[in-house]
Amino acid sequence: MLKVSNVTAGYGRTVILQDISIEIGRGEVVTIIGSNGAGKTTLLRTISGLVKPVSGEILFDGERIDRRDPADIVGRGLIMVPEARQLFPVMTVRDNVMMGCYHPNAREGASKRFEEVLSIFPRVRERLDQLAGSLSGGEQQMVAIARGLMASPKLLMLDEPSLGLAPLIVQQMFGIVDRICQMGTTVLLVEQKAFHALKIAQRAYVIENGRIAMENTGAGLLSDPHIKTAYLGI
Repeated sequence: MLKVSNVTAGYGRTVILQDISIEIGRGEVVTIIGSNGAGKTTLLRTISGLVKPVSGEILFDGERIDRRDPADIVGRGLIMVPEARQLFPVMTVRDNVMMGCYHPNAREGASKRFEEVLSIFPRVRERLDQLAGSLSGGEQQMVAIARGLMASPKLLMLDEPSLGLAPLIVQQMFGIVDRICQMGTTVLLVEQKAFHALKIAQRAYVIENGRIAMENTGAGLLSDPHIKTAYLGI
């Protein structure tokens, strides 16, 4: 479904990603772990078209997208839920969620999809008429993911969905990610809470210093001595 081949990218003269290659198959949950500054968010921004690669190519559903406009990439069903939620705080929860279907390709069936999304997030349903800025961090993250789902994603990229959340809400969040995949949406998950991420991932990559350092199944990386020491604190 998604193939990133030998991509080098960064900001101006600063190179962040170096010769990165990853693949994601339809129906998978694939996670990317790594320390702060390793290049995880830059990789998602590059896939989304917000950062243009210096070299390499990105294919989505067999078509090259690395030189396409971000809006065109969204229209193809490749959606990113950014780090730190980035909601519109003085708009209602309902309006924030519905912003996800602003692209014409996502408008068909929006009413039915809205009900499906609210079935995943009953807490969001309860808060529809509140201002998004009045919600707790966990509730805001649910709204951000609900907004992403309203875009009718074929592949949903989540950037640090557990950031800043209480431990109980973190567990709920990973349960939601697992459910989204079971409902047919492919998920690419960038996450620092490596244990939780690897538990739900079919496959995983480790980024270190802008390069792919390791690749394995989620279970395989959970049992790897280096991962246990560097990322799991074992």
